[in-house]
Amino acid sequence: MKGILYLIPSPLSDCEVNQVIPQGVLDIISKVDIFIVEELRTARRYLSRAGRKGEIDNLTFYLLNEHTKEEEIIEYIKIIQNGSDVALISEAGLPAVADPGAKLVEFAHNYDICVNPLVGPSSLMLALMASGKNGQNFSFIGYLPIKSSERRARIKELEILSNTKGVSNIIIETPYRNIALLNDIIATCSGSTKLTIACNITSSDAIIKTKSLSFWKSNMPDINKKPAVFIL
Repeated sequence: MKGILYLIPSPLSDCEVNQVIPQGVLDIISKVDIFIVEELRTARRYLSRAGRKGEIDNLTFYLLNEHTKEEEIIEYIKIIQNGSDVALISEAGLPAVADPGAKLVEFAHNYDICVNPLVGPSSLMLALMASGKNGQNFSFIGYLPIKSSERRARIKELEILSNTKGVSNIIIETPYRNIALLNDIIATCSGSTKLTIACNITSSDAIIKTKSLSFWKSNMPDINKKPAVFIL
C-alpha cells in the first residue's frame, strides 16, 4: 500500500507555532518520521517547536531545493510508493507555492500517490486579505525580471492591467532585492497608483499598508532583507 504525501505549512515568522498552525497539522507532524525539506536547519527548528523536540535525530530528512535533480525526486517518490508517509515542508508558508516542492507534488500525481494539503499561513493570501485590493480578480505574478530595464517594463504592463482590468497583481522578491524592486515601481508608475507592502507578516514588527506611490516615495519602509509581498 502506498504512503501519503502530506504538504505541511510552516510559520512565516518566529511567532508561536500554535498561533498559525492548526492542531490537526501538529498531529500529523507528530506521526510522520520522513520529511522532505527546502532547508534542513529551518525544518529541524520548526519541527522542534512543533512538538518533536528531543526526537529530531531520529527523523529522516531529504533536501529538495532549486538544485535538486529530477532523479533524486524520483527516489523520494519511491519511498512513498513503498508505503511510507512523507511530509513536504517549505522554508516558510505553503509548500509547492512559488517553491521547488511543486515538482515533487507533480511527480506524486504522475505516480498516483495521494497528496494531502494541510491548512496553514500563506503570505500571499494574508497580504491580499489585508490589502483592501480586489480579492475577486487577482493574479500571482511571483518574481519579476532581475534586470532593472526588463523589470520596469513588466511593472508598467502590470500597472496597465491593474488600471484597465482591476487586477490585483501579487509580486514577491528575494528579500535583499526588495528596495531595488520598490524603487523601480516608484520610478515607473503614477504617483497615484496604490501599492500594498506586506512585510514580516505574523511577526510583532509586521508592516501591512496600502498607500499611493507618492506616499511610499516620501516614506520608504524598512523592508531591506525582510520577507515581503507587494500588491500593485
